[in-house]
Amino acid sequence: MKDWNTVVSVYGDGFRRAIHALQQLAPTARTPYYNVLAMKAEDPVHLLGAIEQKTEENPALYDAIGRVAPAMRTFDFTSAEEFRDVSRSILREWANRLTGLSFHARLHRRGMHSGLSAPDVEKFLDDATLEFTRTAGSPARISFADPDAVLVFDTIDGRAGCSLWTRGDLAHHRLLRPD
Repeated sequence: MKDWNTVVSVYGDGFRRAIHALQQLAPTARTPYYNVLAMKAEDPVHLLGAIEQKTEENPALYDAIGRVAPAMRTFDFTSAEEFRDVSRSILREWANRLTGLSFHARLHRRGMHSGLSAPDVEKFLDDATLEFTRTAGSPARISFADPDAVLVFDTIDGRAGCSLWTRGDLAHHRLLRPD
């Protein structure tokens, strides 16, 4: 599935349970990566809620799903440079939502190994966000302990999904698990 907008990580022994249940909610496809599924939904955040509801009805499904990552934005890229350029433009758009807040960035990378090491990309995302919030007049600050927000980027080969989750979002959605 090339046009996914949600990534689901599954625990080893729960793959069949998860894929069967998730296919009932939205188009779901295996990826080339171990226990990683891609999904396509009209509204990825609504899909997250539907998955959470299914896990409440079926606790064995909750035990099968490690993480759900709905993307607020998606984009395709062919190089690390293109990934950084598009990410920077998205972060520029989101800077006003992060001014004065604590945050950190996370990258969950699958494929595209050259030029996209998670620590380097996370530092790049953090630095770009600091720059844009400083320019907006109220710099954000990096925090890993109970941040106000988390920027999450997931990639599968040459496609990325990104989201900005607040502390309230993370408390409300138990399957987000960005870290």
